[in-house]
Amino acid sequence: MASALSERLSRMVKTMRGQARITESNVQDMLREVRMALLEADVALPVVRDFIARVKERALGAEVANSLTPGQVLVSIVHKELAATMGEGVADLNLATQPPAIILMAGLQGAGKTTTTAKLTRHLIERRKKKVLTVSADVYRPAAIEQLKTVTKQAGGEWFPSSGDQKPRDIALAALDYAKKHFIDVLLVDTAGRLAIDEALMAEIRDLHATLDPVETLFVVDAMQGQDAINTARAFKEALPLTGIVLTKLDGDSRGGAALSVRQITGAPIKFAGVSEKIDGLEVFDAERHAGRVLGMGDIVALVEEVQKGVDIEAAQKLAEKVKGGGGFDLDDFLAQISQMKKMGGLSGLLDKLPTELAAKAGQADMNKAERDVRRMEGIIRSMTPLERRKPELIKASRKRRIAAGAGVQVQEVNRLLNQFEQMQGMMKKMKGGGLMKMMKRFGGKKGLPGMGGGMGGMGGMGF
Repeated sequence: MASALSERLSRMVKTMRGQARITESNVQDMLREVRMALLEADVALPVVRDFIARVKERALGAEVANSLTPGQVLVSIVHKELAATMGEGVADLNLATQPPAIILMAGLQGAGKTTTTAKLTRHLIERRKKKVLTVSADVYRPAAIEQLKTVTKQAGGEWFPSSGDQKPRDIALAALDYAKKHFIDVLLVDTAGRLAIDEALMAEIRDLHATLDPVETLFVVDAMQGQDAINTARAFKEALPLTGIVLTKLDGDSRGGAALSVRQITGAPIKFAGVSEKIDGLEVFDAERHAGRVLGMGDIVALVEEVQKGVDIEAAQKLAEKVKGGGGFDLDDFLAQISQMKKMGGLSGLLDKLPTELAAKAGQADMNKAERDVRRMEGIIRSMTPLERRKPELIKASRKRRIAAGAGVQVQEVNRLLNQFEQMQGMMKKMKGGGLMKMMKRFGGKKGLPGMGGGMGGMGGMGF
């Protein structure tokens, strides 16, 4: 959806560049493009109609500032209305209750409930500093209980055992009793899903809701479902008092068709979005930022957050002090820069958050190839001895052959790495006179993005 809508809008902006004001006819042209893009993304027809009507109303009454073109004004209106359709601002979890706060996870089979439960566990532990317990009330799907056990362990939470011969209600009550006795802050209950809506499923989940009285009932829906997501959402809304929505697989191709529809149909706010398969691939949903992604504007805020999360600020400071003090930049430092970048979700993860135009330019170089190159470089450096990493000038022909054999690459690859390292070293020497510290201060000092001085520099040195 993102690329389709952004392409149509950018075409529209270009055609309107020469026009001095917004008229009914050029608004109609733009809305036709928007309508087609939304329908192609499988957004529900009532939602599209409502959205188009709101944009039209705002656009016809809009004033065009001297510094803007009509096209830019119209894109801005579409952006604001998209954000309004998906919800206002950020809707956080309500945990203001006597512990344990119970969160019930509902949704169809295959929507990603179990994985989302683990991701939410990780989020609550890391961001909200909560003690979390998970339990599976899915007694039908083979290995559902074991799957939750595995992913909860990865997330760093506690898991409550259950078995297929128990009743979901009994499992939930036993887990609640355990949570109270062991001072658990949040209890996450993963419920059974079905391949389709049926009365037995709904009766079971209503019973669980009545038994537990959860503070949050989250509806997990696959963002790639499109039109089907609407029917599912409607059925769950009728059965349960939903407090929020989690959109999974938002890193897929659809990019928001379901986001636009589900919010409107259920009236419940979208609270989280699954953006990767990794255990930390869960973002707090921000309607405005997501609207920016849908329109191809990127999400620079998410990019900055990703960098701040992944960068070891202390290590970056030490490197800056080392270079400033004349300690030099060695291959161990180079390896540390590569590790920093991997922590940030790799190149393709960062690329996804850039505006479409920038991403397209960067995408001309094959990102998968670039990531393979990074892994290869890491393998080459790890094949060196500690002395060779500290003193790369020692690496002559025989050492190069040994390192290449150890890393499973050709000697030319070792030469290429050493050349790239020399370039990076030269850049660091230029910054020796306090240049690096100045650059770090420019990024906002200790709390800003100091690591980008090294991390992004590292990317430059790698030839990207």
